[in-house]
Amino acid sequence: MRILLLTAGSRGDVEPFVALGQQALDRGHEVCLGVTREFVDPIRAAGLDVATLEGDFADLVAQQGVSAWAALRSYRTVVTPMMAAVLRSAAEAALAFRPDVVVHHPKVISAPVAAARLGVPHVLVELVPTLTPTRAFPAAGVTTVNLGPLNPLTCRATAATSGMFAATLRSIRSDLDLPVRGPLPPPGLTLVPVSTALLERPADWPQTTQITGAWHRAGVDPCAAGGLDAEVEAFLDAGEVVYAGFGSMAAGDPAARAHAIVGATRATGRRVLLVTGWGGLAVPEDLATGNDVLVRRDLPHAAVLPRCAVAVHHAGAGTTHAAVRAGTVSIPVPFLADQPFWAALLHRRGLGTAPLPARHLTTAALTKALQSLPTPAAAARAAQTMTPRGRLRACCPAHRARRTRTVTPAH
Repeated sequence: MRILLLTAGSRGDVEPFVALGQQALDRGHEVCLGVTREFVDPIRAAGLDVATLEGDFADLVAQQGVSAWAALRSYRTVVTPMMAAVLRSAAEAALAFRPDVVVHHPKVISAPVAAARLGVPHVLVELVPTLTPTRAFPAAGVTTVNLGPLNPLTCRATAATSGMFAATLRSIRSDLDLPVRGPLPPPGLTLVPVSTALLERPADWPQTTQITGAWHRAGVDPCAAGGLDAEVEAFLDAGEVVYAGFGSMAAGDPAARAHAIVGATRATGRRVLLVTGWGGLAVPEDLATGNDVLVRRDLPHAAVLPRCAVAVHHAGAGTTHAAVRAGTVSIPVPFLADQPFWAALLHRRGLGTAPLPARHLTTAALTKALQSLPTPAAAARAAQTMTPRGRLRACCPAHRARRTRTVTPAH
């Protein structure tokens, strides 16, 4: 089977697709993964064929951070042109590869158009539960307040965002000789690669929406820059370490966040590994003095988190799953979007402290959180449930994506 995977966004949006692609490749399928430019080289090094999508989210974050106001200011001049390029190049990648099935991230809203043009099924990967309505909880990123019977309405807000690129989609449909308006075939399957250690499948989801467990390859961290150097190894071996990293969350004052974290870890007698990511932290030279602070831009979660006592992170879906998989207690510091949803789940399951919103991150607040950590027993049990099973779920085009073929990973 020829499988085209299409995704866009940050590391957490890409790594699950890499895991899916690698396991599908292992099972003899032909796989191509479409990603934006910043991920092309590491994914090619991971052994997958790559289609380059015309965009660079790392560069976008570097230019304007993750502020909603910055995004609104640059919506017409920066965001719209880049997303249009991503959507158009994704459709072109599909036509060039001619897959039997297209498996795509919700951001790649041109994937159903390309699938319709090729006459093949498409599978939607709901990395964050935002699109399939349920009474069990509101769509992640809309609110963390349970609205009961009104919860299904919150999915409309997230589904409506595709309307911002309606003109681009009409243009792509026209170029592909498809009607510019009207419905396209729905996804034959919606896969939710979330661990049941965090979220149980709602009973009111349709059978075409399935929780598969988190998509992860043991020991593989393709979006991180290599392994651990000798200094990091020695630092991890020298005593209790707090991991602190906020990925792409270049918002607010990243230097003030670093000061707060170092101040809190020193106040509680701990050592800290600061991972700056795409700008979530900025560490002044005078702060990184002494043998209790070490700074790196990027490190593989799989190698680092199991050796840390605590993880202070933004509660993105990918980092949340990495912390749970490692059996590491979290202090979730959500910034925006779906992060409050994952932060609340961590706390509810006894896997982390109460969420500490980024705007409230101070030395005093983080010190208090470090002094009130949950016991590690729940985190250890959750990690055991996420032991890889070596399976991934994919679509079977012979059944028009209405049935699944067993190819799914861990919980």
